[in-house]
Parts: sequence; C-alpha cells; structure tokens
Amino acid sequence: MNFTLNILGTASALPTSERYSSAHVLDVHGRLLLIDCGEGTQMQMRRMGISFLKIDTVCLSHIHGDHIFGIFGLLSTMGMLGRTSVLTVFAPPAFRPVLDFFLKTFGEGLRFGIDLHELSCKEPEVVFRTRTIELLSFPLNHRIETYGFIIREKEPAYNVKKDSIAGYGLSLAEIGTLKRGEDVVRCSAEGTETISVAEAAYKPYVPRSYAYCSDTAPFSALSGWVRGVDLLYHEATYPEDMKDLAVKTFHSTVVDAAECALEAGVGKLVIGHYSSRFSDLSIFLEQARKVFPDTVLAHELDTVEIPLKKSGIR
Repeated sequence: MNFTLNILGTASALPTSERYSSAHVLDVHGRLLLIDCGEGTQMQMRRMGISFLKIDTVCLSHIHGDHIFGIFGLLSTMGMLGRTSVLTVFAPPAFRPVLDFFLKTFGEGLRFGIDLHELSCKEPEVVFRTRTIELLSFPLNHRIETYGFIIREKEPAYNVKKDSIAGYGLSLAEIGTLKRGEDVVRCSAEGTETISVAEAAYKPYVPRSYAYCSDTAPFSALSGWVRGVDLLYHEATYPEDMKDLAVKTFHSTVVDAAECALEAGVGKLVIGHYSSRFSDLSIFLEQARKVFPDTVLAHELDTVEIPLKKSGIR
C-alpha cells in the first residue's frame, strides 16, 4: 500500500549541472504515474531504478520545453524495450500536434498505442479512476494553458470486526452490507435490531493524496482546490525579493507557495522548480518555513513517502 513520490528534476527553464528539468514519478500501490517529462527524465529514472515499462500513465502540465522535452526520448526507449501495453497520456490540447509529429517522424516500429486524453476543465475534475485511486486535473495560472494534478486514494470499504461477526452471527449478506457502510437492520417477531456500522466495522485506513502545482502564478481558488492534501508540490521559482519577476513570468515565489500550503491546510509542502540563478537554496527554505514550517526542498533523486494512516478500532 505504498504512496511514494520520486523526484527526478527540480530546475526551472534552464537545467544546471546539478538540476534536471521537471519530472516526478508517483508510485501508488505499484501503479507508476509520470508527472511532466523534462529533458533527462529517462536518465534520472535509470538512476532511481524506475522501470520504463511500468509507467502506465503520463500527466503533462503544459507544453513548455522544460516540462516535455524528455517525452520523445522516453517514448522511443519504451519502443526499443519492446513495450506493447497502451500508454495513457493526459495533456493540454496543444500536445496533440507534438505527439503527431513524434509518431510521424520517429514512431515507425512502435508496438504500443498512446491513448491521449486532452485536458479541458475550469475546476478540479476527475479524469481517470481505478478501483483504488483517482486522478484529478485543474487549471493553473500560467502564460499558456496549464494544469495541475491531484492523485488520491479512494475511500476504502469498511472492514468488519471479527468479534462482531462472531458476536452477532453475521451472515455473508450482512457482512456485505456493513462493508458498504450501511447499518444492518434485522426484523423479527420480537422487534427490530440495528447493528450500526460505527459499532461493528471500521475504515482500514485514511485515504492519502498528493497535489502537483507547476507552473503557476498564485490565484485565490488554488488553496481550496488542494485543501487538505497530505503532500503538496508547489513551484517556488523565485525568492520573495524577486516578486516582480515572478508576476511578470506568471510564476510563484517561495512565499506564494508557502501561503498556499498554509491556507489549504496541507500536511507537507515540497518546493521546487528553482531559478537557475541560485545554487544555494537556503534562502528558499528559510522563507518558506517562516510561513509554513513543514516545508522541505525538493532535490534530484529524493523520495518522499506518504505513510499509511490507519483508522478505526480493530
């Protein structure tokens, strides 16, 4: 039941000798989602031991080069490794001609399909779901059409307490009722007996969630959209004294990111997408923690685990 963020790149527009362009791989229950695919993504995946063939979903926030220049190489490598399973891609509509160019120019011999879903929403919208997780997209505030993403676990079914099964002599049908979160009502000549979910069952864990917000200028709705997520990645391209440049380029300062995390009541904030002007990131962490203490800097090859949160009484 893992929920692990793998950070491949933390640079903004210009990669440096120590920072790669934007890319994350989120591992949820063994399902691998690649979020953005900047230059060097496949090299970083090799360093982290992440299988190219196990990536089943790609989420591209926008069509700026530092977020997509790695996609051609990655798709080509997947083909050379013999991939046959369909790759699902979520991206703005502007990605379709980019993908068409790749397939026309370099796609000969590929044995896997690419299922492209064009994003278009005005507020958070579920775009993909499985039995255990949901993927949502939402618009950001950047110079071109840009989307953020939330990946969250779905509410699990209730577990029925073993002593309740024995104590009440629950039937299979009654166990199924409790697992759905419904009370069991027994009617007999002696009257009505209710076995409540709160008494006889419990949720095995609290669903976890991760939100990705890059690139974006701050806007009022964002904190509400990511409210309560366990882990928020928010771009922090500039320190606060470069606020004017952040406004001009539709990016965020580190204080903007921290204020969003504070207003949203998130569990932990990870900041990245640093301007190449800065080799020392201590000012970023110092400014962020003054506003939101539970902030960490993203570094290449970092992993951040969201631990399983148990709930209920066994």
